[in-house]
Amino acid sequence: MTGDAVVVAPSIEYSQLAPMLIIFGVAVLGVLVEAFIPRSARYPAHIALAIGGIGAALAAVVALALSLDGSDSSGSLAMMGSVVIDRPALFLQGTLLLIAIPSVLLIAERRVEPSLDTAAENAPPRADSFAPQASTVPGSLAERQATHAGVAQTEVFPLTMFALGGMLLFPASNDLLTMFVALEVLSLPLYLLCGLARRRRLLSQEAALKYFLLGAFSSAFFLFGSALLYGYAGSVTLGDIGDAVSAGTGNDALAVLGTALVGVGLLFKIGAIPFHSWIPDVYQGAPTPITAFMAAATKVAAFGAMTRVFYVALPDLRSEWRPALWAVAIATMLIGAILAVTQTDIKRMLAYSSITHAGFILTGLIAVDAAGLSSTLFYLFVYGFSTVAAFAVVTVVRDESGEVGDISRWAGLGKQSPLLAGAFALLLLAFAGIPLTSGFFGKFAVFQAAAQGGAAPLVVVGVVSSAIAAVFYIRVIVLMFFSEPDSIDSSRATVVTPSVATTLTIGIGVGATVVFGILPGPLLDLADRAAVFLR
Repeated sequence: MTGDAVVVAPSIEYSQLAPMLIIFGVAVLGVLVEAFIPRSARYPAHIALAIGGIGAALAAVVALALSLDGSDSSGSLAMMGSVVIDRPALFLQGTLLLIAIPSVLLIAERRVEPSLDTAAENAPPRADSFAPQASTVPGSLAERQATHAGVAQTEVFPLTMFALGGMLLFPASNDLLTMFVALEVLSLPLYLLCGLARRRRLLSQEAALKYFLLGAFSSAFFLFGSALLYGYAGSVTLGDIGDAVSAGTGNDALAVLGTALVGVGLLFKIGAIPFHSWIPDVYQGAPTPITAFMAAATKVAAFGAMTRVFYVALPDLRSEWRPALWAVAIATMLIGAILAVTQTDIKRMLAYSSITHAGFILTGLIAVDAAGLSSTLFYLFVYGFSTVAAFAVVTVVRDESGEVGDISRWAGLGKQSPLLAGAFALLLLAFAGIPLTSGFFGKFAVFQAAAQGGAAPLVVVGVVSSAIAAVFYIRVIVLMFFSEPDSIDSSRATVVTPSVATTLTIGIGVGATVVFGILPGPLLDLADRAAVFLR
């Protein structure tokens, strides 16, 4: 090195990265709260920090979007080109932050009616979804002592914030290595959170282990595919890969194989068939608030990253990857709907419903045009709120051992709690795509984009799958309102009076379902304006 050589410091655009930096900062502060704040003050401190941080990050997203909307630019690059701040990224980040608000409220639920708990009636309210101490052996004396003492697990808040930060970065990544780092940052906290259920601990820990092993396996596929695409293009930047594919100067086998392996890693995260085996077990075993957060937010982040990869880096390879995605979408819609009909557990039914909806969203992505991207963004937004609210309802239907998963025991719920059962029925109708719900316009948008993009047969399969899915949604509604419970005893399902947090979560989801089912125009227009990637 010569004496006059200069080392240039990397440029970090802090204002452009503000939403992600705020969330990661909140996560780090949450760790410090856990370490230094007295135990009695941790819970309210975590809630205030999480909600305040999400609100600040959302304000930063809105400010960036307004500045972008007032200019002719499609966006800008940050962190030396590794992060892109464009319209789709900001729309997805705003969606994630809005979904995170009811999710955190649900995670913060700490109220259980004493009559439904195993402790004395004068015991203080305590956490029900999360283990009081993650390190204790399920069913041990130490766990019972921690439960009786009302020691709440508060590590879930910083872990959730770390996962949310990774989700914000995932769809905004402009190169495959940054995308891989974001994938791991969002995944690792979720692996831990899935194993923290208070009830049915062994099932929860099994779910966490299965998610970890299969998730690590899929991450390896993604990383290996990234290496092959680097070998093809000489760069991991998505735009450079797209230019190399357009020029066609590399080894086509590397490009096709790399695309396939990266696709496997992304399809695992959205839960598409045949990469879905973890979904039912993990959704059933994880604490229900975490299941709600995963089912909504992870899908938004993963589809956001997937659209960026296929629309920015690989549009000229569509003749190779579109047939494969056709097959995956068809299998995901049909098999997911058929398997959902056979389920007897409410969380497993919603898990297979989530798989089916992944297939519906894929039909919009396959269009590979602005209409496909716009419809995908709209669907992800409305589906996320309905999903969180649906799982919130599950958390308050209980017996003396915890949540009631057996669908048959939901019989007569409409008479016991008409308001709650009515809210759940509305959410199920939205999942089925019934008119005057947000789900109807979501399906209409993706099916219309697919038909205009030459995928009319895929739309036919989607309509058939929707009809099959309507069977199990309506079955639950009929069971709640028009069936009597098999027996009336102390073990029958009881609706626990939810706290303000859970009530708000359900109310937000139901409100979004109704509002965007009646007035979808403003959100559709916003999604249309956001459907332009910075290339």
